Amino acid sequence: MNHTIKTLPNQATNNMSTLERGFTEEQEALVVKSWNVMKKNSGELGLKFFLKIFEIAPSAQQLFSFLKDSTVPLEKNPKLKPHAMSVFVMTCDSAVQLRKAGKVTVRESNLKKLGATHFKAGVANEHYEVTKFALLDTIKEAVPDMWSPEMKNAWGEAYDQLVEAIKSEMKPSS
Repeated sequence: MNHTIKTLPNQATNNMSTLERGFTEEQEALVVKSWNVMKKNSGELGLKFFLKIFEIAPSAQQLFSFLKDSTVPLEKNPKLKPHAMSVFVMTCDSAVQLRKAGKVTVRESNLKKLGATHFKAGVANEHYEVTKFALLDTIKEAVPDMWSPEMKNAWGEAYDQLVEAIKSEMKPSS
């Protein structure tokens, strides 16, 4: 099944610092506070996050080698939960340190690897939008008493900056 997804030119502005983009102390506090509550459940939340992605965009399963030809139900796939948890934790950890570091911080080798992997898999802008929606929805369900438009904006900004950093490295691995 071939999917043609129209992509926009890469608009990565990785050189723009977090402070220029406006990730405020208040946003940082909201992200840190909610992550501290979610951290203990990161395995379950990571799986929920990925199941939401696949519910919205079932074809996204084809982007994962361990899901492509699998006949196992998603929630029982032995590789999905560990992968989902590592992605969820990396995303949240990146958000938490964003203001302190002044930029997206994922180990440099990881960022290059993430970019190359996303490039090779054919990840497009639309996939990042679905992922953002699923991430925000997962967080909203995980911390309903804390959720607010301000928290949504804080997590959205942190996610957008992580995506820009990954997109800036989306090229064939060398």
